[in-house]
Amino acid sequence: MIRAAEPADLVIIGAGIMGAATACFAAAAGLSVVVVERGSIASGTSSRCEGNLLVSDKELGPELELARYAQNVWRQDLAEHAGVWEFESKGGIIVAENEASATALTALAEHQRGLGIEVELLPDIADVRRLEPYINPALAGGAFYPEDAQVQPVLATHHLLKLARENGARVLTRTPVLAIETAGGRVSGVRTPDGVIGAGAVINCAGAWASDVAALADLDLPVLPRRGFVLVTEPVPVTIHHKVYSAGYVGDVASSDAGLQVSPVVEGTPSGTILLGASRERVGFDERFSMEAVSRIARAGIGLFPALADLRLLRTYSGFRPYCPDHLPVIGPDARLPGLWHSAGQEGAGIGLSVGIAKLLTQALQGEETDLDLAPFRPERFEGKLAA
Repeated sequence: MIRAAEPADLVIIGAGIMGAATACFAAAAGLSVVVVERGSIASGTSSRCEGNLLVSDKELGPELELARYAQNVWRQDLAEHAGVWEFESKGGIIVAENEASATALTALAEHQRGLGIEVELLPDIADVRRLEPYINPALAGGAFYPEDAQVQPVLATHHLLKLARENGARVLTRTPVLAIETAGGRVSGVRTPDGVIGAGAVINCAGAWASDVAALADLDLPVLPRRGFVLVTEPVPVTIHHKVYSAGYVGDVASSDAGLQVSPVVEGTPSGTILLGASRERVGFDERFSMEAVSRIARAGIGLFPALADLRLLRTYSGFRPYCPDHLPVIGPDARLPGLWHSAGQEGAGIGLSVGIAKLLTQALQGEETDLDLAPFRPERFEGKLAA
């Protein structure tokens, strides 16, 4: 039986992929780690998403740099585990629905290419159909991003925690955090129903619920839930080879609109099922089924691949992306309370960014210079500002 009172160098709140990756890297670096999870492993957003590892949809700036860094961690540092979590370097295709969209996509792709991102312009729909034969021939072209990839997020979360345990990390599930403990003006641990776990550092990896954890320390962290639905079809022979989405998806990711937004994202899986997304809306933690969202996703997906109209849906599921008003995650130490750290607000990019963030946080926790500057992601940057 693990005693909650055993102290640690680091307590991580949350056993989704962000907490799991952080535990993996921190434990491998020799830190004593306790992961505390109020539910079960990957019971939140990590089990209710598609597992994207994308560079194509990132806004130019710090998040794009972080996405490229994380890609290297997945592909190099963790390459030996790729088969365990079904890493697929499938590439992504953004398609334009009309000539105006094609012109804007060309400009974006050319700019990204100038930053070193691999991108191949597909100026005619015939070029797209060579890669995706079943795509709608009425579309206006696209762009291919070979760096875009995919993992199975639940497998990744569980295996990262397995690696952490092999280096001494302890994982406490069904253990809610009741309070952030402080002493001498800094964090000293967390209180759970089983007692206090002493620690010199606490990292808030609670995803869409990160603001609730920050509130335990009387701090404001404007991480808000943004609900999204995914549709799953019956298994079929491989017909879709890449992640395919409309140029409108990039705009929806960058939008702060609270209303329902739907832009088609379609991809196949190793099991033969096809996943269709994506919707975004800010409705709090409302878990109710939305026929409007699901219907619009289905229609949008058929708009990309008309043959999908003949398939049956097996199920739908929804989850809450952790959204920040400025579309940048909160990563690093919180200057308002020494010893408290955050890794949250990654919205739909959390799976892809997780291992890169974990490596950077481990460097920072050890007092090392980080491979990327974390200043743009500082948690206290919203202080005195009204969240959108």
